[in-house]
Amino acid sequence: MKYLIVGLGNIGDEYSHTRHNIGFDILDAFAKASNVVFAKARYGAVSQCSLKGRQLVLLKPSTYMNLSGQAVRYWLQKEKIPIENLLVVVDDIALPFGQFRLRGEGSSAGHNGLGNIEFELDTEKYARLRFGVGHDFAQGGQIDYVLGHWPEEQAALLPQRFSVAVEIIKAFCLSGLDFAMNHYNKKGI
Repeated sequence: MKYLIVGLGNIGDEYSHTRHNIGFDILDAFAKASNVVFAKARYGAVSQCSLKGRQLVLLKPSTYMNLSGQAVRYWLQKEKIPIENLLVVVDDIALPFGQFRLRGEGSSAGHNGLGNIEFELDTEKYARLRFGVGHDFAQGGQIDYVLGHWPEEQAALLPQRFSVAVEIIKAFCLSGLDFAMNHYNKKGI
């Protein structure tokens, strides 16, 4: 069985390790735990690893957030991966910092990366792992907030949260969506 695990973010040093790039950071943690590295490929940085007989394709799109769907569609088709084996990792301002929410379908909730994936795949029925980044910003400050860096106290907690995210991804691939949702949803820090 093959899986496509996609971490959403924006390319460029100015976006590195911002809240909006949590998908990239989580995939980097997964790659490190799996002892693999990313290489430049069409539409993004790609790595592959094996997990108990399952093949995982890890993708960090290079299309910028708003066009992530192009990369997702391409790699699903190229690797012949069924949509039920797609997992997209993304930031979510509606969740408190560090909380995870795994779902098998749903709306983009205004997230441009998810919206473009839905447009390109013509469906909302794909798994997404949302990582709570909180919403500690004034009205009109959302863009600066999600493109901002973590405060020191939250940054110190990220490695532990990345470890949990790696566990969730493994559970999704090994035990299925329902098991992973029941086991990990709403577990805060």
